[in-house]
Order: sequence, then structure tokens, then C-alpha cells
Amino acid sequence: MNTILSPLINSWKTPELRKKILFTAALFVVFRLFAHIPTPGVDTGKLAQLFSQNQFLGLLDIFSGGTLVNFSVLALGINPYINASIIMQLLTIVFPVLEELQKEGEYGREKINQYTRMITVPLAAFQAIGMYALLKNQGIVSHVDPLTIVTVIVTMVAGTVLVMWLGELITEYGIGNGISLLIFAGIVGRMPVALGQTFASATPESATSSILLVGVALLVIGATVYINEAVRRIPVQYARRVRGNKVYGGGTSYLPLRVNQAGVIPIIFAVSMVLIPSLIGGFLQQVKQPTLIAIGKFLTFAFNPNGVWYNLIYFLLVIGFTYFYTAITFNPTKIASEIQKYGGFIPGIRPGSPTSSYLNYILTRITLAGALFLGVIAIFPSVAKGTTGMATLLIGGTGVLIVVSVVLETVKALEAQLVMRNYDGFLKD
Repeated sequence: MNTILSPLINSWKTPELRKKILFTAALFVVFRLFAHIPTPGVDTGKLAQLFSQNQFLGLLDIFSGGTLVNFSVLALGINPYINASIIMQLLTIVFPVLEELQKEGEYGREKINQYTRMITVPLAAFQAIGMYALLKNQGIVSHVDPLTIVTVIVTMVAGTVLVMWLGELITEYGIGNGISLLIFAGIVGRMPVALGQTFASATPESATSSILLVGVALLVIGATVYINEAVRRIPVQYARRVRGNKVYGGGTSYLPLRVNQAGVIPIIFAVSMVLIPSLIGGFLQQVKQPTLIAIGKFLTFAFNPNGVWYNLIYFLLVIGFTYFYTAITFNPTKIASEIQKYGGFIPGIRPGSPTSSYLNYILTRITLAGALFLGVIAIFPSVAKGTTGMATLLIGGTGVLIVVSVVLETVKALEAQLVMRNYDGFLKD
């Protein structure tokens, strides 16, 4: 516990980091205030009843940052932005021009971020139309005149842009990753409600299920911390260099390869992708065309959160995105080149291409363990829900996974900033 709290305590004692913490907290307050401003023309009473009966919407609410349950002006949350980021990363692989732009340092990253923002707007509009169609089908929208339709869609798109802006402000001027922290804020805000519903519905007969719920939560927390902190240390030996009467190098260090190199990002990406077919299905069922209605019903049925296909695709997407994001964030060829540049080598492995192949081999194997863990944790709450009968277990399991991962990443970010500040102070002295 002291290990986790010490970076927070030391950061609070540092004026610069204290300002960042307070700035992040202030944006959390703004985010939660907007999350309680309802979109005009929506019957919130019927909406609450719909959410209590629909686990798909409960999952969507988790990844909207807890803003969908009362259909606030931030109802779509950051889902369109996440989907736009996925599209841009895929386009970067397909188009060499974007790949070269990504390598151009700060300018290239800013350009790609700008393109991501531009893609976010039409995606938000499309999702807003699909969500409006779903609400209209359930009789939740009180008016269906053109002005109300335009108002609801424009409000939801503007809310997505606002959340995207808040996330970028936190990333730039606050602490940690802004998008992940906003999801964290939404989950933490919804957890008391989910826990209250779980234990309120508990009966003496379901006492065993309640104990199982607590046990599963503790198991998820412990396993998540263990996997996030697990690393494979690759020894790197540096050759000795003699210049005059002085000897340079000759030391040994370690290259740490994390088992879960991608963090919580694969879960966020996978959920965003696996929820899209259900939204499309709800939209197609409103179209007055028998073929499209049949397709919409099929998508809604096939991607039911309780269904086998949904969980199988969810599991495979988590594994796929884990490898995909790891490949983006860790480049074995570049690492091998840097090791060779500074006169280092892995014992028993030749420098250059053999080192790159060796690192890629090791990374592929340990990433498989991390990917399988994330995939199992992602679908395990759904399986456990079928045995315990607790609907909130589905939300709680995924939420706990993200909360623990974001907390660990944020603590590490604070530690890195503390180390950098102490290093800068040492140089000034």
C-alpha cells in the first residue's frame, strides 16, 4: 500500500505536480457535471427502465464514461474517438504516406491527431443516429419532429467533441492518459450504483453468489496487478572500449519486456468494435425494408452480450488488439539497432537482425500470455454471471479490470515525472 501511495504523496508535495493533479481533478468535476445534464426530448424514466433490462446498454454505458444511463449531453462519450483512433492506426499500416507522417516526430503526431478528430465527428453523427433510432423504437423519445431529431444528434456530437477535448487537456496538462482517466472517472462514478443494485437484490439464498462476487473482484484485482507488473528481463552486455588509459563500457543491463505491453487499451478497443454491430442492428430495424430489418435482427441477436458469438468475437478481438497495439508501441528492429549503436549485445545472439528476430520471438511468446489473460478476464464476468445470476457482475468485472490498470499506469506516470524532476534538479545543482 505504501508503494502505491508514496508517489501520490510525493507528487502532492511537489508544486508543479500538485497543479497537474488539481487540474485533472477540476476536469473530472466538469466531466461529471456535464454527465448529469440530460439531452432534450428524452424520457429519462423510461430510459432508466430500459437500462435495467438491457445488459448491452449497461456495457455501452461503462465505456461512455457513465454518461449514457441518464442520456446526458455526453451520452456517446469517447466511443467515436476510440473508433476513429482505431481507424487511423489501421490506415497508418495500409498507407505509406501516413506511416511516414507518423515518423515525423511531434509535427506528424499532431497531424494524425487532427485527422483522428476529423474522423470522430462523422462517426459520432452515425452513432447518434443509431442511438436515436433505438430510443425511438423503445418509445423513449417524447417527440419525433425534425427539430427534435436534429437537436438530439447535434447535442450528442457536440458532447463527444467536448469529452475528446477534455481528454486531450488532461493528457497535455494533467497526469496520465486523459481518455483512460475519463473512462476511469465514469466507472468509479457508476460502481457504487452497481454494487448497491447487486447487494440490494441479494437474498439469503444468494449469499453464496455475493461472496463469490467479492472473491472474483479480489481475484481480478490481484491477477491484473500481477500481470501488469510482470516483465521478462533480457540481459544486455556492453563491450569494453579502451581510450588511452581509460576503459569505457563493459557493464551489464537488462531490457524489460512487459507481459502486458499494451495495458488496458485492447479492452477499450475491443469493446468499441464489438458494440458497433448491435448499434447498426438497432438502426437497420427502423428502416422500412424487409431485408435490412432481417439483417438488423440478426446482428442484434448474434451480438447479444449473453450470446456465445459475442463473447467469442470479444475474446478474439482482445487478443488481436493486444498484439496490434504491442506491435505499434514496441519495435524490435529499432530496439536492436539502438542496442548495437551503443555497443551492446544479448549474450549468445549476434547484433543487428538476429537480435531483432530474437526480441520479436520473445515478445510474441510473452504477449500471448498477456493477451490470453486479458481475453479471459474480459469474458469471465459474462460466464460468471450465468452461474450466479447477478447482472451487475458483467459490468463490475470489466470495470474493475480497467480501474486497476488505469490506477497502475497513472501511478507509474507520476513516478516517471518525479524521477524526471529529481534528475533535472540534480543537473541544475
